[in-house]
Amino acid sequence: MTHGVLMRTDFETLKTLASYSINNLKENRIIEFDIDNREALIDAMATEYGVSFATDEDVRDQAIEEVEEKMGDMVPEDITESEMFNHARKEIIKSFNGENIGGLYLVESLHQIATRMANFLLNCDLIDDVFGTDEEIHAFLVKKIRTFSPKKN
Repeated sequence: MTHGVLMRTDFETLKTLASYSINNLKENRIIEFDIDNREALIDAMATEYGVSFATDEDVRDQAIEEVEEKMGDMVPEDITESEMFNHARKEIIKSFNGENIGGLYLVESLHQIATRMANFLLNCDLIDDVFGTDEEIHAFLVKKIRTFSPKKN
């Protein structure tokens, strides 16, 4: 298995997803915001997305933590090359909802994520206006998140 082709996901990936979401929401006239707040809005949304998704970086950190807990002082030189690390990593990935969107692992179902993000839009001080019914916003988010690919966006 080669991992060379895969883009490693981290907070930057969440920011790409946030930027992609915000662009689509704005183009479809679902949200209005002051352009000066755009960067802050991307950061806030990426942080909120971070609750719903685990990145490769999160998985790696969690796996390292588990190996360190088990091995104590016996931790190998390069922990990420160890059999134990690979096993821990696979188990962590298995514990997610099985779905992976743009290299991001779903901690919650897509339905829950869309609900969370719709609430975020309605309660975010950086957004001036939100248009559409809850159902419309929810359906729009589900559709857009599902088609997210960091390479394309």
